[in-house]
Amino acid sequence: MKILLLDKNHPLITNQLLAKNFILEEDFTSSYDEICDKIQNYDGIIIRSRIPLDKNFLERGKNLKFIARVGAGMENIDIPVAEKLGIQLINSPEGNRDSVAEHVVGMLLVIMHRLFIASWEVKNGIWKREENRGDELLGKTIGLIGYGNMGKATARRFSGFGCKVIFHDILPGLSDEFATQVSLEELKQSADVLSLHIPLTSETHYLIDETFIKEMKNDFYFINTARGKNVETKSLVNALKSGKVKGACLDVLEYEKSSFENLETENEDLSYLLNSEKAIVTPHIAGWTHQSKEKLAQFIVDKIVASYC
Repeated sequence: MKILLLDKNHPLITNQLLAKNFILEEDFTSSYDEICDKIQNYDGIIIRSRIPLDKNFLERGKNLKFIARVGAGMENIDIPVAEKLGIQLINSPEGNRDSVAEHVVGMLLVIMHRLFIASWEVKNGIWKREENRGDELLGKTIGLIGYGNMGKATARRFSGFGCKVIFHDILPGLSDEFATQVSLEELKQSADVLSLHIPLTSETHYLIDETFIKEMKNDFYFINTARGKNVETKSLVNALKSGKVKGACLDVLEYEKSSFENLETENEDLSYLLNSEKAIVTPHIAGWTHQSKEKLAQFIVDKIVASYC
């Protein structure tokens, strides 16, 4: 099989697939149109996020048998068209679930205990104790939306902090020793912390908006390591200003480019998040550790080999 690699990834992908007699070609720079012109020559492609795989692209890939994304989200692929064309879709959410879970807990601890603010103040000659009194995780109710690989790994971490962990998911019967499945209404009534672990779909676009936030009974901390467009930023900013949201931990932003490589716009809401002590913002790196880079790649190789060797 002839496979095109469209993004740089861990070298084990190349090394292991070559050892299994796949033919590999790399193209990390050509444009969308240039890739479209030659995609019919390949049986499979391995991607991250650089090129959108829309209807036009997929229909021109007349010989494509699979698309493998080194990561979890698949929103840059027109999934219905791919399925109609019989193209197998492969991803590797198992590879960065632990990285994401640790990032979630780390961001929340930083904002609840004012660690970044207090450290910056001391380094600048400011010694404040009462003003930097923290808030404990112990005894809080953690509400997760989505209980796949990322949600389950996150629940496992929070359970070790003495938290009650509840979650809502569209699939039934997912409760385990770390978390209890509840309705969305019950989650809104109980959660002190809300963390998203969902894909970006038409149903989850702007899931967190003004109405959703108002329906949360408690003032709460908010964490998003899923996709930026799951959240209506303006509503989140207004809730931070009012105190309804006590703090926001954001690894993803509504204003990211589709490639996740940078921001594509600037506005007052983004400026508020970047300058507020009530928000922590990181550049889409929750799943981005040295260990996850290798694990993401290994899961992709294993799944390709299992299907085509």
